Amino acid sequence: MEFRRRPPSPKVKVAHLEYAVPHAESEPRHILEEIVWAKDREVASARERVTLDQLKKQVAELPAPLDFVAALKASCRKPAVIAEIKKASPSKGVIREDFNPEAIARGYAAGGASCLSVLTDRQFFQGGFDVLVQVRQAVELPLLCKDFILSPYQLYQARAAGADAALLIAAILTDQDLGYLLKVARSLGLAVLIEVHDAAELERVLALPHWADPASARSLIGINNRDLSTFVTDLATTDQLTATYGDQIRERGCLLVSESGLFSRDDLDRMQGAGADAVLVGEALMRQDDVTAALEALIGG
Repeated sequence: MEFRRRPPSPKVKVAHLEYAVPHAESEPRHILEEIVWAKDREVASARERVTLDQLKKQVAELPAPLDFVAALKASCRKPAVIAEIKKASPSKGVIREDFNPEAIARGYAAGGASCLSVLTDRQFFQGGFDVLVQVRQAVELPLLCKDFILSPYQLYQARAAGADAALLIAAILTDQDLGYLLKVARSLGLAVLIEVHDAAELERVLALPHWADPASARSLIGINNRDLSTFVTDLATTDQLTATYGDQIRERGCLLVSESGLFSRDDLDRMQGAGADAVLVGEALMRQDDVTAALEALIGG
């Protein structure tokens, strides 16, 4: 997928002044570009309110993060379930009108979730770091901060809000970005879920030098069955990528997580058969009035 991290800004010079000239290419070509361009502005605004040094002081006072990877490995339910808390999405709009993050988190814990994922993007998913804080106060399960992370500042935001793990999306990050953000995440004690959607992205991730580091045991590879440029979902994405790259993933001692498009026990069995150690499930649960019963039914069939 072709992706531009920032919009191009052609300029014209008049005398000693420069002016940006709007043009067709300055508009995002798909929803992922729109989200990331907005995220750059959001992070810049957040830095003006809370400095990185202030976040570092907050993080220094926190207890050690919970072990996200160990919780998945220890699950007696296979595949282990990462249950997601999100109010809305760009493709589906509002998913849950009655949105009580603390109640949902406690419901997931009661239903057998191994870990939770919390959407912290505000503009497109109606989440926020305040939601992550509420969930952290409600349960003792390991928490994944799910956002479009572009800079170390966001990792500090995630840790300060109580995250134990963070999502890094290969499609929006260069190899250099991924390597640097992995180092920062490790320095914070965060596990990392590195998300891919296609073979090119997975090959990039498997080639990262970080696998030689013992701390790579705190990294997971997530295969997103949803194409983030179109939001079309197909479970065959996990089937196809694991068929080709499953051995390489296992050789690196990395857990595999299948994400998106999972609605039934049959779907979970299919992903486990493809090699997934865990699944990340959101919409299928968030649309149900009783998330505990919904999760128990999903896990138990």
